[in-house]
Amino acid sequence: MLVSGQVGLSVVASAAGLLIPFVWVFALPMGMLTATLLIFGRFSADQELTAARAGGISLLSLTSPIFLLSLFLCVVSALLNMEIGPRCRVAYTTLFFNLRAGITSAQLPEGHFIKNFPGYIFFVGKNNRKGDLQDVIVLAVKNETNIDWGVRAARGRVDIDTANRKLNLTLSDVKSLPLGERDTLGSYEEVPLQLDLEPAQRAPQKPKVDDMTFAQLRQELHELEQLSNLPISGTNLTAAQLRARNREWQQQRKDLMAPVLFQIHRQVAYSFACFGFTLVGIPLGIRVHRRETTVGIAVALGLVAVYYSFIYIAQGLQSRPELASYLIVWVPNFLFQAVGSVLLWRANRGV
Repeated sequence: MLVSGQVGLSVVASAAGLLIPFVWVFALPMGMLTATLLIFGRFSADQELTAARAGGISLLSLTSPIFLLSLFLCVVSALLNMEIGPRCRVAYTTLFFNLRAGITSAQLPEGHFIKNFPGYIFFVGKNNRKGDLQDVIVLAVKNETNIDWGVRAARGRVDIDTANRKLNLTLSDVKSLPLGERDTLGSYEEVPLQLDLEPAQRAPQKPKVDDMTFAQLRQELHELEQLSNLPISGTNLTAAQLRARNREWQQQRKDLMAPVLFQIHRQVAYSFACFGFTLVGIPLGIRVHRRETTVGIAVALGLVAVYYSFIYIAQGLQSRPELASYLIVWVPNFLFQAVGSVLLWRANRGV
């Protein structure tokens, strides 16, 4: 779209900028892990750790500033995961839709039949690319094969309703065409038409669960809990049937709450990735004892694959709320922090 002149460089830069916080969610932990592996791998290979110990400086003293940095990055990650990232993804989706909607309204091709809108065929004689049309023909298609009715307008105006994802077409100086079942002629001063823009991809009024902020997720969970606490009654149900219906409703409640709970725990768990990666990266870098960059990057990629595999496994188990998939996202944090603590303790003692 940039090359063809449909959008400007500023729009592309804005879209790319809105995606940066989403990338930071993964880039900060991975960058911290790679940095610690590379630095301490070379630190150990050049015998600088031995020199520091000979000078009476422990490994814990050397790494304290790095752990403070990792904790600060955890706070930054939490801000990105819980607030900035979701809002930027919603803004990106809205920007992309507005862009496509604007292109749709401004570039209805002249001299061609347009079949992008289900149930209608359009023909535009002239389009000044600012929403003003001339010599417009609209054919309504019945059962996707037969033309039900048609009109021809001397002028037309296209407006985009962004909030409702609608294209409003106002036709002026309209005359009906004798087509199909409606063969009577008529003239109208103005005829409005409202069309769905990409109905299959039409966005809801509030963001998807994946694009909600932490506060929005908490509100969504609260609303689901209130809904699930509504009493179930039935005038013609026995006590056993009422209990069965209540169990079924509780299961449906878990199904509804599982995605929200998963996103809440995922956002919080992701925020601690920097600390876990740092804790395991320092002793591993010392144990690898290599100054080559490729070795450190290879180890970092392996650890990242292990960490995020738990996340994707938990995400795949969302459809089974009885497995509490939202708790699985905490497993890599506990695993990395436990293993890292043991390895760091051994490295500090020179084991």
